[in-house]
Amino acid sequence: MPNPTAAMLVIGDEILSGRTRDANMHFLAQELTKHGIDLKEVRIVSDDAEAIETAVKALSQAYDHVFTSGGIGPTHDDITADCIARAFGAHIDVREDARALLQAHYDQSGLELNAARLRMARIPDGATLIDNPVSTAPGFTLGNVHVMAGVPSVFRAMVASVLPTLTGGKPLLSQTLRVDRGEGDIAANLSALAQDFDDLSIGCYPFQINGVFGANVVVRGTDGARIDAAITRLARELDL
Repeated sequence: MPNPTAAMLVIGDEILSGRTRDANMHFLAQELTKHGIDLKEVRIVSDDAEAIETAVKALSQAYDHVFTSGGIGPTHDDITADCIARAFGAHIDVREDARALLQAHYDQSGLELNAARLRMARIPDGATLIDNPVSTAPGFTLGNVHVMAGVPSVFRAMVASVLPTLTGGKPLLSQTLRVDRGEGDIAANLSALAQDFDDLSIGCYPFQINGVFGANVVVRGTDGARIDAAITRLARELDL
């Protein structure tokens, strides 16, 4: 049985403008790989309601899971929750369980739960809260879409909360073979290998060091024995 599939939707003008470097995609890809969920697509959209809604609808229909990052804070441009609600046709308002979490947090911090902070308690009807042990304000899951914060420490905590609730498959394994030859010299070998091991993913990633060309051949799959066999064959053919 194939592994479940996933997509990631990164939301925020700050990512597209280059002001902020996204770290969440790299983290999510690693965690999904370990859990046996195949990340198939990543999209980045601006803080534009139509763009967010369109992307959410398309991705949620195409993949088993969608993970969003960004746009669920207290400011005017944090519109993700509303967009997700509209994409699913769900009503959204302040929810009492989310409000209670925030109230306890801000009471303990000696801060006011003002109108801006209360925005983070707006949850679509039918959604399940995602625990946030870092800053309390919850994410949520609606349908197959897991809506999480963009701040990396909070995003990581929310992923840790969500993944144990999801059914995974076989973890993706990989091996790398360094070849100190140009891609053109090994292309025929790789083509034949890919044909004979069509259950594996075989990637070639060239490099140049001190004027010498080479490539790292990465073989990925869920069957360790098959990966071993492919790497062994390639190394033998190339006299490595």
